[in-house]
Amino acid sequence: MSVRVETLILFGATGDLAQRMLFPSLYNLHVDGLLAEALTIVASGRSKMDRAGCHALVRAALADHLSADRLDEAQIAGFLDRIDYCPVDAGAGTGYDDLAALLGDRLGRPLGAYLSTPPSMFGPIAEGLAGAGIACAECRIAMEKPIGHDLASSRAVNEQVGRAFAEDHIFRIDHYLGKETVQNLLALRFANMLFEPLWNAQAIDHVQITVAETVGLEGRVSYYDGVGALKDMVQNHMLQLLAIIAMEPPASVSSTAVRDEKVKLLRSLRKMSAADVKAHSVKGQYSSGAVNGGAVAGYADELGHPSNTETFVAIKAYIDNWRWKGVPFYLRTGKRMPQRKSEVLIQFKPVPHNIFARGGAGKLDANMMIINLQPEENIRVKVMAKQPGLDRDGVKLKEVTLDVSLSHSFAGERRRIAYERLLLDFIEGEQTLFVRRDEVEAQWQWIDSILGAWAEIDLAPQSYTAGSWGPSSAIALIERDGASWHD
Repeated sequence: MSVRVETLILFGATGDLAQRMLFPSLYNLHVDGLLAEALTIVASGRSKMDRAGCHALVRAALADHLSADRLDEAQIAGFLDRIDYCPVDAGAGTGYDDLAALLGDRLGRPLGAYLSTPPSMFGPIAEGLAGAGIACAECRIAMEKPIGHDLASSRAVNEQVGRAFAEDHIFRIDHYLGKETVQNLLALRFANMLFEPLWNAQAIDHVQITVAETVGLEGRVSYYDGVGALKDMVQNHMLQLLAIIAMEPPASVSSTAVRDEKVKLLRSLRKMSAADVKAHSVKGQYSSGAVNGGAVAGYADELGHPSNTETFVAIKAYIDNWRWKGVPFYLRTGKRMPQRKSEVLIQFKPVPHNIFARGGAGKLDANMMIINLQPEENIRVKVMAKQPGLDRDGVKLKEVTLDVSLSHSFAGERRRIAYERLLLDFIEGEQTLFVRRDEVEAQWQWIDSILGAWAEIDLAPQSYTAGSWGPSSAIALIERDGASWHD
């Protein structure tokens, strides 16, 4: 798909995501000359507002969320000239005819509807657009995760949206895929002969994926409780990371080739039974403690009542294919952790024979690769090296780190907001970094097996102190195998 949209309709334009990410990202694209001059942005929300009121809201968002050196009055004025506003109440199903009237003759030309709304609105908005004649053959729609809350509801949402838009015109967003370092995983694996021959069960002992947050509910009480860490983080962000790390080499970087390999990988994840989740999963919920030197309340205290929702989950997963036979993938995510970080650790196996043992070199540490995604973006490889000296008492070895800092290597280049790439790809019709329907369903099939097994044994979350790395059983989960979490 190479047709560029000429009109971008932004639903949920008065919401937090639009103010923090979407309008600043679109402004950056405008300043860099990456938006066609003819592109019009139609902001939409439930709030009754005129064009001037919308412009004031966007201007405030740019001032709050962009650095001063990016703000230029002439550029801001030019960006605001692109923006119209039309109120639509998606819940009530009103305002679509007014939107169609505002669009006028643009209805016959390519347009994109970006849904920064609650997931429950995805289907109704798609149907409302179709009913008003706004879902044309060259029109496309973008939806923020999550798509449903299990496999059945995911299929229902996809079918409802699919009645208005063809599958290749539906863009499902996981903003993690817009991060520079996540895309760098493809380059790391498939542009370097150094790593790919070792990227398998013969050379790799295990893989760890950690996504840790220091925040708690942060105003997401109504959404988060009843959803939990497994659905909120593992089902989308972490499984997408796992798929990129573990998939087979695609034939090209085209959207079809890359997503075909991700789907095959996700379908190879071993489903979990009740016995499996007892041994290979941990649910946790934070109690009161301290994070970054400040006292914080427990989850139940923030919520105002007891809850069975997990704020932490650790899972030992297996991929049943030739490449990864027997290699455990340890997934860990949680709120109120000691630090915010997202990282992937590849633990290689030790050398088969230590030729330095008689010289007193001692134990050789196995090689390790650590890929940091946030807050820092770098790739570190730990290798063994000889300590300087005359070696009269034998060769002395020491583990050293080869550090590739992306911000240092590409100094002078502005680090783009992930949404800049995703919005531009949506406008241009490039689907590689968006999630296909069969990907979403493969992810839910695995997650549903865990949820079903948890329900079968009525697994309750274990308490962990805010500011810690989760329940002690999460440490035992990996240490039983002779490994440790990389904290």
